[in-house]
Amino acid sequence: MLPPVLIISITIVAIEVVVGVLGNGFITAVNITNWIKSKQISSANVILIFLSTSRFILQVTILMHIHSLYFADLFKLASVYKAFGAIWMFVNHASLWFSTWLFVLYCVKIINVTQWLLLQIKLRIAGIIPWLLLGSLVMSSVTSLPLLWIAPSTYLCSSTGNCRENSTTHVTDWHSSQLYLLLLYIIGCFFPLVLSVITSALLITSLWKHSKKMQCYVDTFRDSLIDVHLTAIKSIISFLILYLSSFIAQILLILSTSQSKDDVKVAVSLVVVGAYPSIHSIILILVNSKLILAFRMFCQHLKCHLENKTLCLLL
Repeated sequence: MLPPVLIISITIVAIEVVVGVLGNGFITAVNITNWIKSKQISSANVILIFLSTSRFILQVTILMHIHSLYFADLFKLASVYKAFGAIWMFVNHASLWFSTWLFVLYCVKIINVTQWLLLQIKLRIAGIIPWLLLGSLVMSSVTSLPLLWIAPSTYLCSSTGNCRENSTTHVTDWHSSQLYLLLLYIIGCFFPLVLSVITSALLITSLWKHSKKMQCYVDTFRDSLIDVHLTAIKSIISFLILYLSSFIAQILLILSTSQSKDDVKVAVSLVVVGAYPSIHSIILILVNSKLILAFRMFCQHLKCHLENKTLCLLL
């Protein structure tokens, strides 16, 4: 029987996963539908499709991770552990890279650049995006495939003491595998996180310069570019807060071993890890006017459908 705190955390994570699946599924469906209708698609929407799809898979791996921790009969084979670990690492890093490129794209489109190199990037960004996405998949593979050669299944040993073996060799293998997993996770996250921080710094600097330039105008004049800056900055800052929280929580989960059992720490970490892809998908919808419009239309259609169904039942 699981402790009550773990039951509560699993319930919360399950709700987060449902919200994330619906949110990311909505983003993917809207962008693909618009792509089919208009026969063309913007670079931002391409990234959103990749991002929402990777987040959808990430939500599934979170559920599988919980299952491996507490309901582990399905995860007895070492090959299953390895495949699961590699998939989780791959979609985690790929999702982070896709988010980073989305914000880089926003930054390049919003800020005014004078340097020749940045100007060339701004003019060619649409053609560069597919290669950046492909490169992200390659880099994510580099930091995830090594997990297939890590010592058998020990790196996913349950943080609640659910290890399949109790030998000294198992404990030694666990610490070695734990170190490899931690290093691969940090290496895969380092560069996209640095890029995200640089992007937010550039946007904040651009906003400050633009606001200073606009001070010569009437105070009541509302510059639309300021709104665009603020929306992008809020989106990036919220992403950084969510991901850094998830990053720390994931490290705590990786460092959790059967020798350092702490139900509360594991429960809180699981909730934080599950919140990142779910909440950020909602934020992406809220800051995107096309997605908001599509959501309102969906709600209107659903309301009409329910009203018609109720009317038919009354008749």
